Parts: sequence; structure tokens; C-alpha cells
Amino acid sequence: MDLLLTHGYFLYEDPKELEIMKPYVPLGILHLVSHLRSKGFAVEVFDTTFASRDDLFKLLASEPPSVLGVYANLMTRANVLEILRVAKQAGWKTVVGGPEPAAYIAEYLAAGADVVVIGEGEITLEELIPALRDGFPRVLENVQGIAFRREDGTICQTPPRFQIPDLDAQPWPSRESVEMERYLETWRKHHGAGSISLLTARGCPYHCKWCSHAVYGKTHRRRSPLAVVDEVEWLLTRYEPDMLWIADDVFTIHAGWLFHYAAEMRRRGIKIPFECISRADRMSPPVVDALAELGCFRIWIGSESGSQKVLDAMQRGVTVEQVRAAVSLSKARGIQTGLFLMWGYEGEELADIEATVDHVRRCDPDVFLTTVAYPIKGTPYFDEVAPRAVTTKNWRTGSDRDFQIRGRHSRRFYQFADQLLRAEVELARAPRPDPQSRTPQTVCELRVKADQARAGLHEAFAEIEA
Repeated sequence: MDLLLTHGYFLYEDPKELEIMKPYVPLGILHLVSHLRSKGFAVEVFDTTFASRDDLFKLLASEPPSVLGVYANLMTRANVLEILRVAKQAGWKTVVGGPEPAAYIAEYLAAGADVVVIGEGEITLEELIPALRDGFPRVLENVQGIAFRREDGTICQTPPRFQIPDLDAQPWPSRESVEMERYLETWRKHHGAGSISLLTARGCPYHCKWCSHAVYGKTHRRRSPLAVVDEVEWLLTRYEPDMLWIADDVFTIHAGWLFHYAAEMRRRGIKIPFECISRADRMSPPVVDALAELGCFRIWIGSESGSQKVLDAMQRGVTVEQVRAAVSLSKARGIQTGLFLMWGYEGEELADIEATVDHVRRCDPDVFLTTVAYPIKGTPYFDEVAPRAVTTKNWRTGSDRDFQIRGRHSRRFYQFADQLLRAEVELARAPRPDPQSRTPQTVCELRVKADQARAGLHEAFAEIEA
């Protein structure tokens, strides 16, 4: 075996994920597998999703040591570091990649990684595996897109790796390397329908200041519509999913591509429910019509805030009015809408929170998800707040989500913002009072809940992170 690939997501060890129970295969790893196998490398996968860390550790201890590649993101950091430690003790050479390690090169090298892969991994690993085998670490300096420690202990970061220009030339992800049936079974057991993910493109060319572009950069490289339909057709034949998750950063980024894709799906008589992510400024009546024709049942939109001032500070490149129009268009075509919202961005004040509450109340999306802004290292937002960013957690056991921004409002303040938002949306959805029913009492209760949340919000306004 030339390479064993794994990741740090253990479904059954994560209470939050156990509540959600919507696992998807590690597509990035499976793309690496198919590429490297096509080049003649012996590559295996240990999919941790349904396994335990003990299962993985036993394998690392029992197999003849080779090269272990681990995918890492900010949520799996602690697990990945433990995997690296156990692998090094068992004699493995260790490589780590994904969206986080490039921002923490010194830390990952100190924690047991021999090499950090920066950016896309296919071509880099194709060159790295022989280099690790033939001349570590001297030969590594000829491999682009990596970082490692030289023999004198200094860190060497090689020139950036070019990005793959022709995605159609890449093989499909090696889904046969994992238990696809178990993923579908889990979805069907908990949600009544089995879902499979796929990618039609790589990268996002937009400039949102809090978003990481560590792997695919600010690019948009897309497969041809025909190639994507080929994969969809194969997925439906091979696995018989009930729906798809199109995992692109912005699925509707190019209307012409979408229209060609829809035409080919129509020509082949293929239609399957799916959900995807878009931007409000990339949704027009023809685009939404095409989504509806294709079977899109839910579209997620990055609304982030109902305050234009905050959106401009984020460099979102969209307006509040565009978000409302996109939601309205989707509803009119029978497509559910989901909004992503973010509290606590730089400069947000009470008026901006009230604007967001009013915005969501007027949009009335089917679902909305909120988070408090956190700085991801390597992003412009992180650079902006870094002098005031502190954490009480050890880097090895925490994540970038643990950063607190000195001078920002307290966590309690944003909890009240959340309560206010949800109460006001519930109130707006409540039916008009009917004297013959209990509805008036329900409305009164919701009004009290909203008023209490607003009072708490104003009370906590003066509470600032120390």
C-alpha cells in the first residue's frame, strides 16, 4: 500500500451530529483516491464516519507502516492531531491536508505531520508519495504545494501548486471505496430519504471576508454539463438515491451552464429532488425556473444579515433586496428556502440586529440557521480582528470557533438576538386571532416571548467581551 487516506469525523462520537444524522461521504478524499489509483498508486481509505478511533488505531498498529494522509478541518482538529500522534508512534509517515492545515503549518508539523499539503491534493500527492519513499526530506523541496521541516528544523514551504484546469479529465470520486449503502441507510432511517452528494465545480470567486479559500482558491472551475449528467445518471443507476446534495459553493453561478445542464437532464428523462447553495445575485426568474424543472426542493442562500451596512462590511457583494427577491422567486416556484445568518460581524449594533429580524420576518424562509461570526485563520476577517482575538482553549483541543473578540458584545447578547429572531418569526407566522379558538392566547404568549428577548438584548447590550 502506497497511501492510506482517512479523516477525523467520527459520527458516533459527536453528540451534535447524532442529533442531525445527515452524513455524507468525504468527497475530497474519494477524489484523491480515484486520481491516484488512475496513476497506478495503491491507495486505500479508512472512512471514520461510522467507525471508532480505536478501529483506526488498531489498523495503524497492525498494518505495515506506509504513508498516512489525513484530511483536517477546523471541527476535526483535535481528532486529527490524535490520529497523527498514534500514526507516528506506529512508524507511519504522515501527511495532512484540507482547509485548515495551510493556516497552521508550524502547529501541524509540531503535532506530528511530516508534510502539510497546501491547496488541491491530487497532483501534489502524485509527486509527494514517491518523494517520501525515495528521499525524505531533501527531495521534498522539488514538490510544489507543500510545507515540511528540513533536517535543521527550519520550515520549508515550496511554491504554490497550480490548480487542475480541466475537471472533466479527472475521474469521478471513488465512492465504491466506502460503505455508500450505509450512508443511504442512515439517511432513510432518520429522514425517510437517502441522499448522495456530488460536486459540479471547484472554487468560489467571490470575496466574502470571513470565508476560507484555502483549498480551491478564488477560482471557478466547472465540469461540463454532459459530464455531470453522466455522473448523475450513474449514481441513480448504481445507488438509487432518493435525492441529491449538490455541494458546490454556488451552484447557480453561471446561468448558461445551468440551462445546458437542465436541457441534457430533460433530454435523458432524468429528474431527481436535490438541494443546493446559491447567492441571491445569481438567481433570476429563468434560473429559478430551471431549478424547479430539475427538481430542486430547497435552495440555501447566504443572507448573513438584514443590514446592508453589515453586508458591505463583509464584502458580500449582494443587497438585502436581492435576498428578498430570491426568496420570493423560489417560493413562487415551489422551492423551499433556507437562509444562513451571521451575528456579531464587525460594526454590527442593535439597529442592525433589528434589521436582520425584520428581514427574516419579511422573507419568511422555510428554515434559517444562525451562527456568531468567528475568525478563520487565513481569511481577511481573521487579519482584521487578530489583534483582539483571544481564546481560553489550548490550540490542540480547540478550534477557530473558540476565538472571542475583545470589545465585541457578549455571547449572552447574541443568545438574546437568536431568541428575538425566532420569537418574531413565530409571531409573524401565527394565524390571525380567532375569538372562537385559543389563537389569541398563543399570539399573546409569542408577543411576550419576543418582548422578553428584546428586553434581554437591550440589557445585555453593554456587556462586552473582556
